[in-house]
Amino acid sequence: MRDLHLIVDRSLGVRAGVENALREAIRTLPPGTRLPSSRALAIDLGVARNTVAEAYSQLVQEGYLTGDRGAGTRTATSPQRPAERPATTTEPAVVHDLRPGRPDVSNFPVAAWNSATRRVLNTRPREALQYDDARGPAYAREVLAGYLSRARGVRAEPDQIVLCNGARQAVSLLARAAAAQGTKSFAYERPGQPAVPAQLERAGLELRPVEVDHHGAVVGQLGDAGGVVLTPAHQFPTGVSLAPKRRTEVLEWAREAGAIVLEDDYDGEFRYDRQPIGALQGLAPDVVAYAGSASKTLAPGLRLGWLVLPPRLVEPVVEEKTWDDRHSDTLTQMTLAALIESGAYDRHVRASRLRYRRRRDELIRALGNYRTSGIAAGLQVVVDLTGRDEDAVLRTLAEHEVVTFGMSHFGAGLPPALVVGYGAPAQHAWGRTLTALVDGLASAHL
Repeated sequence: MRDLHLIVDRSLGVRAGVENALREAIRTLPPGTRLPSSRALAIDLGVARNTVAEAYSQLVQEGYLTGDRGAGTRTATSPQRPAERPATTTEPAVVHDLRPGRPDVSNFPVAAWNSATRRVLNTRPREALQYDDARGPAYAREVLAGYLSRARGVRAEPDQIVLCNGARQAVSLLARAAAAQGTKSFAYERPGQPAVPAQLERAGLELRPVEVDHHGAVVGQLGDAGGVVLTPAHQFPTGVSLAPKRRTEVLEWAREAGAIVLEDDYDGEFRYDRQPIGALQGLAPDVVAYAGSASKTLAPGLRLGWLVLPPRLVEPVVEEKTWDDRHSDTLTQMTLAALIESGAYDRHVRASRLRYRRRRDELIRALGNYRTSGIAAGLQVVVDLTGRDEDAVLRTLAEHEVVTFGMSHFGAGLPPALVVGYGAPAQHAWGRTLTALVDGLASAHL
């Protein structure tokens, strides 16, 4: 039996008001749901029991309810019951998902995660379940600081870390904090993550697009911007790395201009054909804010992200975080910390790196003579479409149930190309997805 929250419009008359309120409520309930007894509902609504009984009887006659002796009053399962609205989803079903920036969540380390969760609940239940510091629980920040230092070369004290809901919130928090501190404009890579300029603009910042070439973001275009969002280790979506000379130049620019560099290290753990490129933040923690997440290594649905901040920005970002949501899910953050402490996180990352490298190699072989780039790291490959109609190619791929993005998705006026992500398909479906991609490209006469 379910409680019902009914809004009774008594201006229609008490009985008619109860009937209308019940009709609206029934539309939201699954067929066969047992309703409160007429006595219980009458007490809840402050009306006579006969009023509810008569309303139930009327709705049984109309086909909304059934009333069998001994079984109570239930929502009808008969064809007379008004049709329910179809369920809506945020995204349509995709057969062959080759959109970039998406990991294979079917390989999520369920057993290790459950074990880490139990360990946290058994050893630190109050810390995991109570209100906490806006930066996140101290235990999680301490463990994460150690991991980022050894795995990505980040120089961080736990007090400089703010745990947040994924890298997207990290960008938003820093942008708003910078604007509150008097920053007027922010630069961003073009092409780049489409959400970034929108977040900067929502923070009230003037936008300064910066081009990307074969050496990464063109640092010389930063001018008098008050900050810049970069993906220096593996530019998204082109896959190039910020050249050593430009790494030095952007740090010099930031110091001279009093600006801030936000380093989005969105897939720093996945390197295949070279030594990992350390975080830019490790060279200049006073002017670089480092953003990372577990969206690629574990799953985006966890909403696990973090910021490592220069000391001067910690308090402003914490204030923004406090107003946003007080703090993020502490149990999930502490579970990640326990996973790292146990060594299970590193094992999972290594296994994922090997699996994605095999996929990358199979994809490159399947593409044959197609010109590709950005293949040394990450979860996407850029396929050159020079002289081709990008939209026409995407339509042909869609006919083969393949969904991916063209370079135009990341900025208007860019050279035609496909940005093919190879992370999302489950392992058992990878072969079929690869075949569908190749067949689609052949149909597009590529």
